[in-house]
Amino acid sequence: MADLSTNIRLAVDSGKVALGVNKVMDTIKDNSAKLIVAAANGKQGTIQDVQHMSKIANIKVVLFSGNSIELGAVCGKPFSVSVLSILEAGNSKILEEA
Repeated sequence: MADLSTNIRLAVDSGKVALGVNKVMDTIKDNSAKLIVAAANGKQGTIQDVQHMSKIANIKVVLFSGNSIELGAVCGKPFSVSVLSILEAGNSKILEEA
């Protein structure tokens, strides 16, 4: 998880990401998402919807082993993040290593 956490933070700081279910679904629909990261404790129906839409769009989904509060902290946000999409990796290697 350390490498994933580091790469998520680098992507948030130097690349372009979308946080939250609605924005992530929009990035899947317009095919701008390159990778989806979902917290392990996300609402099951919501995560299944994201996974289903991602499969149709041929976008890989990675499960973050921590909870949504930890994912929010990794992103440097003072709130929980259940799902995020990577639009541009920036300085991270998340697209190669995921």
